[in-house]
Amino acid sequence: MHRSFLVTLAMVLWALPVRAEEPAFLSFGAGYYDLFDDQAAGEARLEYRFGEQHKLWVFTPFVGAAATTDAATYGYAGIGIDVFFGQRWVATPTFAAGIYGNGNGKDLGEAIEFRSGLEVAYRFDDYSRLGLSFTHISNAGIGDRNPGVESLVLMYSMPFDRLFAD
Repeated sequence: MHRSFLVTLAMVLWALPVRAEEPAFLSFGAGYYDLFDDQAAGEARLEYRFGEQHKLWVFTPFVGAAATTDAATYGYAGIGIDVFFGQRWVATPTFAAGIYGNGNGKDLGEAIEFRSGLEVAYRFDDYSRLGLSFTHISNAGIGDRNPGVESLVLMYSMPFDRLFAD
């Protein structure tokens, strides 16, 4: 079933238009960690999303870090693809791999963890975005324990070049 889902997803993504002019972004987020379980915490997230010149085929690379109010940390790198619905709405499915430290928070079973997610955002005239990101982190069964964790995070993405504008 997973293979047929991935093939269908690839075909849908191939058919949808992708905007080429998107800049690099610095993204900030805050939200709720461990959404469906009993070790809830606040989450803060910071990401750098590379611009058009660094695309890998249709995929946009990104790097990031997240931390929770329980001192859990996650550093990661991955890829996403922007799928536009008109000029304003963009859905971005993502996949990343990274290193997790549970601090005083949820033990996910391994240091190596994988993150999949979907962000749905509104795109403003200046290319900045405001959206909701839903992510799932797990070790994909490489460890004896694999409880996983879901997060819901409000994200603001600002074009990176605006940081240095006069």
